[in-house]
Amino acid sequence: MDFIVTARKWRPQRFEEVVGQQHITTTLKNAILNNRIAHAYLFAGPRGCGKTTTARILAKSLNCLNPSKGEPCNVCDMCKSFHNSQSLDIIEIDGASNRRIEEIRTLRESVKYAPTHGTYKVYIIDEVHMLTTESFNALLKTLEEPPSHTIFIFATTDVHKVPLTIISRCQRFDFKRIDLILIKGLLKSIAEKENIQIDDKSLTLIAKKADGALRDAQSLFDQVISFSGNIVDPALISSMLNLIDEEVFFTISDSIISKNFTSAFSITKLIYDNGWNFIDFLNGLIEHFRNIMAVVITNKTDLIEEAEEYKSKYLSYINKFTEGDVLRILAFLNKVQYELKSSSNQRLKIEVSLLHLIGLEQSSTISEIINKLNSADPVNFSQSSDSIYKSSTNPKVELVKDSLNNVIPIEKREVVLPVIQKFISPMVNETSDLDEIAGKWQQFVEQVKSDKIIFGTILNNSKPVNFEEDSISIEVEHPEDWDLIIDQKNYLDKKTKEFFGKKILLNSSKSTTKKKKSSSTGAEMKIDSEESPLINSLITELGAKELKK
Repeated sequence: MDFIVTARKWRPQRFEEVVGQQHITTTLKNAILNNRIAHAYLFAGPRGCGKTTTARILAKSLNCLNPSKGEPCNVCDMCKSFHNSQSLDIIEIDGASNRRIEEIRTLRESVKYAPTHGTYKVYIIDEVHMLTTESFNALLKTLEEPPSHTIFIFATTDVHKVPLTIISRCQRFDFKRIDLILIKGLLKSIAEKENIQIDDKSLTLIAKKADGALRDAQSLFDQVISFSGNIVDPALISSMLNLIDEEVFFTISDSIISKNFTSAFSITKLIYDNGWNFIDFLNGLIEHFRNIMAVVITNKTDLIEEAEEYKSKYLSYINKFTEGDVLRILAFLNKVQYELKSSSNQRLKIEVSLLHLIGLEQSSTISEIINKLNSADPVNFSQSSDSIYKSSTNPKVELVKDSLNNVIPIEKREVVLPVIQKFISPMVNETSDLDEIAGKWQQFVEQVKSDKIIFGTILNNSKPVNFEEDSISIEVEHPEDWDLIIDQKNYLDKKTKEFFGKKILLNSSKSTTKKKKSSSTGAEMKIDSEESPLINSLITELGAKELKK
């Protein structure tokens, strides 16, 4: 048979040819160069990522007659005998078909014999997690103290099934999934050597379908070449592998922006007619909006695993979706994904879900609402409130009325209380009318009482007597209360700005105030409860009692 599959024909023969596992290959080469060879290795990781290949290269390097910088020469007699499967010093065992204790006992007996030609006798046991518990127990003592010429290399895709007693006796190396870019680069290199014309979109489809497994990608590559010949068309790949066309996802995101509800029916029909799996479609749609989220947040496409022509399309969504919009869409799709698995009519479920998705309105943040309300004209805002109340049909906006019967639009579940308070409060424009100030003073006092009941009671006994520029002169019933008003200066500055629209200073209408009477010792101050509203409020409203000595 002349044809050799790509996974075998282009299998790496040196550490530097292994793709995506440099953290492991570098460690192994340094161990060989420094003569720090362990007696047992455990290679763990997903399928098709290079575990067995790396084990073979390591075994070949240990027995190579002319190694170079930790790499096998691939031309000496030992390397050639290994390539031709004639080496007696490198034994590969399938753990799935040799899992019984009898095979492990035979292996344990053969370990005693020295290698025939090489330096080490290397045992590579693939899928070691398939061994039985008894087999692992029989291997423990030999694995812990093997002969100096024996090395074990275990490979597994399910390291959790390997007993901890075995793992603790090995040097463990964890292989990782291979990045999509690395898979595309290797397939492109192979295609160039095989004189096959294939574009970036086709390579992306194959690499994504492989899901990080290089061997799967190479198998798909062979399948595609058999179907389309030396000129690969991405449309043929989608048809052959029954992959969902990426353009469908872009149609949905464009429909959300343009509010094109009819596309929900055409897309659902397209999925059904092509025989695409509805769950696979929803998974792809979630990944699509995840890519939009990555672009919206970073303004780059570095975090997207897509063909180059699609990356430019994702960049066009930067100013069309906000982070809040995409988060709501992803939350909705995750909910649909959970419900779809138990749905009796998946087509109808997808159709209705797409209609809901297209109908979602664009959201606004609290900061955006505050900026819009702060920039509005308060006078025009109150005059046009009735028309706003009648014409608003936005389902994401809730209309409420304040104490002055003004209608305020508030986005649901958004807290904008500071802005509402600002419009509820009577506003004072540039005016010096003392009568207007006096008319609003009692309302101001009531708001102070809602915050600080005792301090508000003190102000309740005051009244404005003069207003000049940004200063109000007030008259208090008891002169000693003025000291308490001064102590609350920072609070009053903030409260007057909130109520009157600008910070207004409070001044005493009298130039002097009476001093508090001191006791005979001068160390204690006594205030008559009948003359002080503060003491009176403590007694009447909070239930305080005067202590008498």
